[in-house]
Amino acid sequence: MSNERLKSLLEEYADLEKRLADPAIHADQNTARRVGRRFAELAPIHKAHAELEQAREDLEAARELAAEDPAFAAEAEELSTRLPELEERLAELLIPRDPNDAKDVILEIKAGEGGEESALFAGDLLRMYQRYAERHGWVTEIIEAQSSDMGGVKDVSVAIKTKGVPDGGNGVWSRLKWEGGVHRVQRVPVTESQGRIHTSAAGVLVLPEAEEVDVQIDPNDLRIDVFRSSGPGGQSVNTTDSAVRITHVPTGVVVSCQNEKSQLQNREQAMRILRARLLAVAQEAAAAEASDARKSQVRTVDRSERIRTYNFPQNRITDHRIGFTAYNLDLVLAGDVDGVLDALTEADRAARLAGDTELSRK
Repeated sequence: MSNERLKSLLEEYADLEKRLADPAIHADQNTARRVGRRFAELAPIHKAHAELEQAREDLEAARELAAEDPAFAAEAEELSTRLPELEERLAELLIPRDPNDAKDVILEIKAGEGGEESALFAGDLLRMYQRYAERHGWVTEIIEAQSSDMGGVKDVSVAIKTKGVPDGGNGVWSRLKWEGGVHRVQRVPVTESQGRIHTSAAGVLVLPEAEEVDVQIDPNDLRIDVFRSSGPGGQSVNTTDSAVRITHVPTGVVVSCQNEKSQLQNREQAMRILRARLLAVAQEAAAAEASDARKSQVRTVDRSERIRTYNFPQNRITDHRIGFTAYNLDLVLAGDVDGVLDALTEADRAARLAGDTELSRK
């Protein structure tokens, strides 16, 4: 246990508590939300430390009293047994956590191999995440979507947010960060007339949503183009040049939005996605410079790089990174994703305790 780290975090907690008690901070809701999230992250550490200190004081008092009254000996024994548990719990909380855990996310799903069947599966994944968000009381917002001819999804970006400050600093990212990668499906497509099982895939990218203070973007680094929105099959969906394509010239990151009716709204939505992508690029670069073992999420929809398989004939879901298998695929697609996410979270916790920086993505 690092006493210096603990002291620093407790001092930060006390400082944040004072800031939140000042009514002036609530004049800026973005600042209040950011400070509130950090305060919520540190609250479990403050609580665990307070419980440990109280237990130590109680143990000392019980031992002193036991010398005069044997009845306190049992209490002293119980407290001495409880201390290692409290110390271990605090030590776990002091392990550096993912700095993005309290953040909301922008989740992107892209159809890959498999044509229309892949687009239909991408739509299934979108509904799965929307239902999962509903179970947790989160808010979802479709930022950009391109539909397929049969009602599937070619490409979609959806923002998923908590309401208020997440408990314990565990925001949407802390749960959905495991979903980035290639998801493979095995089933009989609706387009298959002979009942043969096909395999196709869709790619998922999860980005922590960046606030303006997280990423500084020089307007001179942006190339902004406008064009006419189009729907499935290429047909025009309006007669004005309201769609927006933004290119961040230094990095080559390109974002397009056409869902909204006005050019200004599409530009604002595109900037949200651009900030999230640039934050991810900056964090990956920082991790690489620090020789961090952190792995990037898969950005190409290649079945050989799959993280998970959804097998419909066997009602089976398998996460290949940790060897997790369950036969409740129907429930998972209905939003009951906690089983596999809990397994991934526990595997990551074990890896961090062992000294690894992140769950290995196989």
